[in-house]
Amino acid sequence: MFTSTGSRGLYKAPLSKGLLLVLNGLTVMLTLLPQYQELFVYNLQAVTQQHQVWRLLCGRLVCLDVKDSFCSSLLIYNFRVFERRFGTRKFASFLLGTWCLSALMDFLLAQAFQFLFDYEVEELPAGLLAPVFSLFVPFYRLIPRMPVTQVLGHIDITNKSLVYIVGLQLLTSGPFMWLLALSGLISGGLYHSNVLWLQKLLFVPAWVSCIGRYILEPLFSSSQPSSETPLGMGATLDIQRQQRMDILDQQLLLAQYNESTRNTRQQPQSGLLQWTRLFPSLRQRGQNRPPMQARPQAQPQPSTQPPLLDNSPVAEEQVALLVEMGFSRTDALEALRASNNDINMATNFLLQH
Repeated sequence: MFTSTGSRGLYKAPLSKGLLLVLNGLTVMLTLLPQYQELFVYNLQAVTQQHQVWRLLCGRLVCLDVKDSFCSSLLIYNFRVFERRFGTRKFASFLLGTWCLSALMDFLLAQAFQFLFDYEVEELPAGLLAPVFSLFVPFYRLIPRMPVTQVLGHIDITNKSLVYIVGLQLLTSGPFMWLLALSGLISGGLYHSNVLWLQKLLFVPAWVSCIGRYILEPLFSSSQPSSETPLGMGATLDIQRQQRMDILDQQLLLAQYNESTRNTRQQPQSGLLQWTRLFPSLRQRGQNRPPMQARPQAQPQPSTQPPLLDNSPVAEEQVALLVEMGFSRTDALEALRASNNDINMATNFLLQH
């Protein structure tokens, strides 16, 4: 709802839906049963001195503060766009990798804080907070910034402003929340940049992904929303705002396409996106085409169209990424060639068409 990714709820985001339901359910349960909250306290001294390693699992999953749970849930709901774009397995691998890295960063930053200011950090806020902060790294680098409105005449409000406001609210909710935020941002930057090949070391195995696909995904999958939902007389402002965001998404996509087409016509040798070539090849796929032998050999004619990009090299890693998301290899190759190997533009176009 905050970014320009459509407002399709949790459709094609079963992992995000499972995290929201399970973690918030455990938070509510611990609120009603306060005698068990001690088991989920993220106590660093208990881990290092008393060797209670199990606290790394319990203390770094469930929020004990309802405010932290609410803010982190809003962020997880917004960051579901990465699960749709990268696929559930890669999204789960990102959360797993940053969760493991942030566990190490928590202790390193706590020791550095004690060395610099001579103050020992005993407890940190509990919950899946560091991996949530780590998602701000791909959010900042991959989600485009689009202006929505202005405040006081000169302050721009973009599609990403509310996400940063919620993150700031979560950052100021606890005394040592900044340490978890810094740990998450460092972990997210290291994993997203694939430093020391972390993406090949910390990932969800294929067999675990298959088990989750056949057992957990049916429980948390959401049905495809209707393309045309009637708006009743008693509709709330949230529904109206959601529908306005959908209309804005369509207008932005149309404006981007028109702009790319206009630039291509004005600068035929600039190597810009050849969307006019990509549209018919994707939309007319599956239709009956005459065989290659039956086509008459046409005489070469001087063409005024821009040169095609069939010979441009395409990285196999990008093709494999699009295939893993569910697209065919042929569509992935055509989208990458037409977008000059821009993985973000190719993904957005394939998702829309």
